[in-house]
Amino acid sequence: MFIRTYKFLISLLFPLIKVTYIRKRRRIGKEHPTRFNERLGIYTYPRPEGKLLWFHGASVGEAISMLPLIDKLLKEDEQLFIMVTTGTLTSAEIMAKRLPERAFHQFVPFDVPRYAKRLLNHFKPDAVLWFESEFWPSLISETAARKIPLILVNGRVSDRSFAKWKKFGFAAKEILQCFTLCLGQSEQDKERLQILGAPKTACVGNIKYAGMKLPVDEEKLKVLQNAIGNRPIFLISSTHYNEEEQLAEYLPQLKQLMENLLVIVVPRHPNRGDEVTAMFRERKFNTVQRSKAENIENKTEVYVADTIGEMGLWYQLAPVTFVGGSLIAHGGQNFIEPAKDHNAIILGPHMHNFTDMTERAQNYQAVIKVDNAKEVIEAAERLFANPNLMQLAQQKAYDWTQKEAQVLDGIAAALKEELKR
Repeated sequence: MFIRTYKFLISLLFPLIKVTYIRKRRRIGKEHPTRFNERLGIYTYPRPEGKLLWFHGASVGEAISMLPLIDKLLKEDEQLFIMVTTGTLTSAEIMAKRLPERAFHQFVPFDVPRYAKRLLNHFKPDAVLWFESEFWPSLISETAARKIPLILVNGRVSDRSFAKWKKFGFAAKEILQCFTLCLGQSEQDKERLQILGAPKTACVGNIKYAGMKLPVDEEKLKVLQNAIGNRPIFLISSTHYNEEEQLAEYLPQLKQLMENLLVIVVPRHPNRGDEVTAMFRERKFNTVQRSKAENIENKTEVYVADTIGEMGLWYQLAPVTFVGGSLIAHGGQNFIEPAKDHNAIILGPHMHNFTDMTERAQNYQAVIKVDNAKEVIEAAERLFANPNLMQLAQQKAYDWTQKEAQVLDGIAAALKEELKR
């Protein structure tokens, strides 16, 4: 009853939404200028001949988490094709660069029944893998109505979401019963999905633990290596507002240890590049900005890398990385990628978005977790001052990622078993 009511209301109201909210999105550049018809379920990309799996994720994080599984499944089945849908421009740009042969990206349609039907009529997927816990009733129910296997991968139900869904238990149950299998990130997620009404649940681990190394443009890497030379590098990555300023207060003591240190700062949101650069310059750091094509020179102390799609460069260059979002109440960022690049990892106190991951890494002694910005700099000082300690921290981080990557085999096995039915 909930889904039927939702589909009726969204069909009724969408013309108004389209001429207000969506028109504004197009005007401010949040929709693709030439592929907007995909958001209306109108596709020109031909359906490949053979078996087609449809993978859906909301945005960048979910899309990137799919990549190891996509790579594994395509290598194991030469007749398989995979379509990835997302809703954001950034995720589309990243997928265009990183999807392997026999995989392709399309924009997900708005959650209107007729648009969902258009997608299903055009691509006729053999199965759908849903990589998020943000549920779109029209897309999900139209898929289920056609008896297409629908599998939730890496399902997460936070405390807040669980409390909210329990208030609307009838809606949660109706949506979850459309899924043939729900794979929770953790045992707690599995149990919560079961309580909310999922008919079949399992937990084989968190697919984000199987993340791939980020791609690197070798030509850009050579240019940077030539500019930097043998200078030591401290990477401050994925930072949010105020984190750079907190660290800037204590950076001088790290520079006292190594006069030729280069600090590379990568804001989580590149549009903050100007303000981050201005802040470091106000504090008298010799600072240059990548988006302005300013070059690293011998006198450069801080390099603000405010670009999209180049994180692989910074992780490959740096021996030590502080992962942002963790000095403020944001809740942290994923630290698998720098660990895969043999970086020693330093985290702040606020990692509640990655509680399980952080605990597992700490148990393996794969990360250094501290309480404040001063301790971040002190941890970096200890690593740079002791090469053996640095090497041990780097190896521990890398070995932990290899151990956790085994989750991929469990997820692939569960999917294959379900798709046999």
